[in-house]
Amino acid sequence: INLKSGPNLSLINIVSCRTHVEHQTMIKSALFLLFLAFSPKLILCRYTLGVRDSLMIAHSFHNNPNFGPAGGMHGATYTCDVNFSCDELNSETNWVLDIGQAFDILSKVLGKYNLKNLDEVFSNKELTTTEFMAHQIHNDLCKHLKELGFSGDMCVKLWESHNAWASYEGPVNEEQ
Repeated sequence: INLKSGPNLSLINIVSCRTHVEHQTMIKSALFLLFLAFSPKLILCRYTLGVRDSLMIAHSFHNNPNFGPAGGMHGATYTCDVNFSCDELNSETNWVLDIGQAFDILSKVLGKYNLKNLDEVFSNKELTTTEFMAHQIHNDLCKHLKELGFSGDMCVKLWESHNAWASYEGPVNEEQ
């Protein structure tokens, strides 16, 4: 809009300005879609192997008022799903990871917490939320996966029930 033209702008000028802006937006959107179509790095095609196990824990949130009744001692049974992802299959075996080793490592890591009181495992009054435990399990699994030479990403998802979960996802080569 040209400010020198004064307050009496015609409807045609306003509409043509709006149409020009919309036209520029459409061109930018089309260019972005073309960019995506020819940029394979942005569209991730990955291989994933998943395993599942469960664990039963006791813990409290140290009577923190933010947790209401769950602030006191209570139990939980988690289902733990772990997905291992990589860009390419292992050239010798044509797999992401040996599924038997994946089960064994997950079982070993969860054994550290299964049937335990997390208030005793983490004696520093850590708030052992589901999010915290997903991250902790991720880090524990990373130590074992490095020994196997797995490089890729991993997502640990802890199910509190059939309709509530928390997860942590990150690369295996970096403890977070």
